[in-house]
Parts: sequence; structure tokens; C-alpha cells
Amino acid sequence: MPRDLPRAFENVCARLGSNGLADLRPTPSEVVDSNAERTIRRFRSADRAATGAPLLLVTPLAATSVAFDLRRGCSVVEYLMETGRDVYVVDYGPVNFQDRTRGFEHWVDDVIPDAVQVVSDDAGGASVHLAGWSLGGIFAVYAAAAHPELPLASLTPIASPFDLRQVPLFATLRPLDRLFGPYTVAPLYRALGNIPAPLTSLGFKAASVDKYLTRPFTVLANLDDRDHLEQLEAVDRFMNSMYAYPGRTFGQLYHVVMRSNEFATGHMEIGGRRVSLSDIDVPTMVIAGAGDGLAPVKAVHHLTELLTGAPSVDFGAFPGGHLGVLTGRAARETMWPALADFLARSEPDITAQ
Repeated sequence: MPRDLPRAFENVCARLGSNGLADLRPTPSEVVDSNAERTIRRFRSADRAATGAPLLLVTPLAATSVAFDLRRGCSVVEYLMETGRDVYVVDYGPVNFQDRTRGFEHWVDDVIPDAVQVVSDDAGGASVHLAGWSLGGIFAVYAAAAHPELPLASLTPIASPFDLRQVPLFATLRPLDRLFGPYTVAPLYRALGNIPAPLTSLGFKAASVDKYLTRPFTVLANLDDRDHLEQLEAVDRFMNSMYAYPGRTFGQLYHVVMRSNEFATGHMEIGGRRVSLSDIDVPTMVIAGAGDGLAPVKAVHHLTELLTGAPSVDFGAFPGGHLGVLTGRAARETMWPALADFLARSEPDITAQ
């Protein structure tokens, strides 16, 4: 039960008298460039000029860019803007049947390099800090390795697992794969052309099923904590706005993740050539969520062992689960300041350019 009953009553009345407690208005932004494959938005503070190199945030498949701008008062783009940095976000939009043939190489060789170049050009030729969450972080890492010509200042994968043997969910599914082989999921994504949005949302929820089972008790216990209730509303909005998964990309990841654990080797065949993570040559910060069931700390930390060519590799495990480490309430005081500090320390030497 909540400790402050009058405040709990006030929150309940406010909720019943409105569409919600959270301020879900998006942080003001503008479209820099858009085509059929992606949209790039720029978040810029209206009252100050940018004092650092721009940051490009990469979304994973299925999830929307709402993850980076969850709600007013708990938005990573809002926070980083206030540090004096222009922030850009790339969003792929809904996945349709015609997208079914897009594979891993589409994102690594086309979408992400193109987005980096658009951001660099928009910022007057500046080097770009590249960061991605979940699969977006994996895309960012492989794009950096596959395209050393990109004007990158730094690299930051967030909650991106690279040793899938350390992920309990996949350890549970692996026996089914050994038993049924390609008949486990292949018929579904081949017939539909994608993994439908409701299933992608279910997958995210399955990784933290304990939180969903205890959700009613959590709400009841925190009725007097408006910030907590606002966060729950914002997370619900995010979970209900997920996209479908392109069938070919899902199939590739299924075989890489379930069968070969290829990410853990530091090498991957992409677009007909071998891409090695040891070729990454920019400062890198690897971020994990201490309570992440989908990308446990050990699975994320493994990447630090593969970046043998990077001039520096920082690692941080911060409070939160898969989404929480990126945009949870604790991230405001832990992960976000650490990321901002890393970006500041990784600023390119303008005099050397």
C-alpha cells in the first residue's frame, strides 16, 4: 500500500480526470532528411549553439524512436540537448510486406552509413558520435567496423548483447531449435514476410515477464509516487507502438543467434565479405543494464574483448533493465551523465582535422 494516502488519492483523481498523468509530448525536433528507408530528425536546443560534435542515435528494428524521447522529464535526447549537443535520431518507420527481403546488410551497409553522412553534412562536416540501443547498437558496431571511412568520433552500443550464450531466454529456446531445426520459426516469417508487431512486443515483455506479472502490485504500491506512475504510462505507450520485424533480417539473426553465436567471434559475413570488429578504431563505450534479462551484463561485456583496435574501451553497468538502462528514472542520475562525460572526453581534435 502507498505510504502517503492523500497524495495517492490526488494522483488517482488526476488520472481519472485526464487521459494520463505523463507528459508524452515529443521534444521539438525537425526532419533533416527522409526517404523510403528512414527518417532522420534533429533535436536542437533553441537557446544555445552546439558546443560538441553531433550525436546520432540508432533505433533497433521493431522499436520506435520514442525509446529515446520517452516522456518530458525522462528523455535522453532532452538531457543530451541540454549539455549543448545536437542530437539526431534515425527511425525506420513501420515494416511492410515489401520490406521482407531486407537483410542485416541493408542496415549495416546502407541505412546507418547513409545516416552518419547526412548528420555529418548537416553539422558542417563534423565527426559524428554514433550510439545505438539494443539491436540498434549492434547495427552501429558492425557499421563502424565495415566502414572505417565514416567520419566517426566515438561509438556507444547500449544494451547490445554479443555473447548470446549468456542470455537466459536464448538458452531456453536453444533445445527447441535443436529438436525442430528450421521448422521452429522459419515457416512463420517466410509465410508472413515479417514477424508481426504484436509478437515483437510480446518478445520484449517476455524478457521481463516478472515485471508484468507483478505490475498491479507495483502500481498499487506506488500510487503516491506520480513520477513512477508517469514512467509506467510512458513505457506502456512505447510497448504498444512497436513495429513488425523484416522476415529476412529476423531469419539471419535467428541463425546467427540461435545456431552459431557468431556475434561472439568478432567476425561476421556481411554482404559477401568478412567484417571484423577489431577494425573499429574510435573510442568506444559499452553500456549494460544491471537488471537486463534480454542483454545480461556478461553478454554485453563480451564486446569489450573484441574491440582490440579501438584506442580506448570504457564499460559501464548501470541500473535498469533492457529499456530502463536507456531511459529509466535511474538513468537520469547514472547512465546519462556517464554517457555525456564519455562524449565530452571523446570529442575530436578540431585542430587535427
